[in-house]
Amino acid sequence: MNGPNHIKSLDGLRGLAAAIVLVSHIPLIFPEFGPLPYLDIGTEAVGIFFALSGFLMAYLYGGRPVTRESVLDFLVSRFARIYPVYLAAVCLVGLLSAAVQLGYPQPIASVMDFILHVVLLGKSGVFWSVPPEIQFYGAFPVIWLFLSDPRRYQAIGFGLLGVVAVVSLLDFPGPGILLHAKLPYFLFGVVAGRLHQNLSDRPPSAAIGVMAVVLLVVFFSYKHVTPTTGEPFWGLPTAFASALIVALIAREHPVTARILSSGPLRFLGVTSFSLYLFHVPVMFLTRQTFSAFLPMPVLAVLTLVTALLAAWVSYNVIEAPSRCRLGEFWRASRLRHDLLRRPITLVGKRGTKRTVGVGGVSV
Repeated sequence: MNGPNHIKSLDGLRGLAAAIVLVSHIPLIFPEFGPLPYLDIGTEAVGIFFALSGFLMAYLYGGRPVTRESVLDFLVSRFARIYPVYLAAVCLVGLLSAAVQLGYPQPIASVMDFILHVVLLGKSGVFWSVPPEIQFYGAFPVIWLFLSDPRRYQAIGFGLLGVVAVVSLLDFPGPGILLHAKLPYFLFGVVAGRLHQNLSDRPPSAAIGVMAVVLLVVFFSYKHVTPTTGEPFWGLPTAFASALIVALIAREHPVTARILSSGPLRFLGVTSFSLYLFHVPVMFLTRQTFSAFLPMPVLAVLTLVTALLAAWVSYNVIEAPSRCRLGEFWRASRLRHDLLRRPITLVGKRGTKRTVGVGGVSV
């Protein structure tokens, strides 16, 4: 969390995005307030999340050797980071959905729908964004292999660009829960992460800080200051803008770092995934519990406070402990030991074969 390569401003950016998603759902819980168009920017925040994931994977792992050990440990750590707290949130929403009389606004519609969510194919409410995230983690070892030696694995690079070209020409077809529809956000983030590695030893110029602020403001306000075209948010322009914002913020110029490295935003960043998953059901339950006792404005503030509190509890009770314990269990497991000891057969240029230990052999 606070290692030498940790970028504090990205914690704050993640926290800002989580806070935007939180407030964008106020009309969902309080339809009496009517439409609040200036709060309708949650989708943009999710675009930032996707680009940020790509950036961090490339920045943290792109320069490491691609071995069987590193790939297995990466996949397990990503699964442990996301799935336990995600499953807890799915179970909570499933219970709220089963109580039909409550009228939960983003229900899991049936038992089959619940099963789809459990196996990471559901799309109720905010849960839709978790499947492409997990799918990206599953695909990242292939991207990682390309990053380790672009010349040797250039076919991977061209293949990824080809997928981006096709889905862009076809207007990002398919359900939003499938990776190909959101791949440009992750890949632009990966490019930004590698770019940052090459620039991190140089101090950012003043222009970097100004550009970061201007682009951040434009990104979250452009659809309110230009005539609407009816086009969806998802596309190459917003994928590029999302990744560029992450790249500029990562440079940590004082103009942005003073705000995004602040304690409150970093707190939101640390607890952002729990906040993202639990804020709607917690806000809904808070309203259901206290609506008879409090005026609407006070109740709205209370729902926000309880969502933040629930995120902190979830992070400390579910998210962090499960990630730590699953990681320890995996490192000590016989399965990991057996997988790492299994030999690899390499085929030479003339068809000759030799069997080697796993050690430092790339996958």
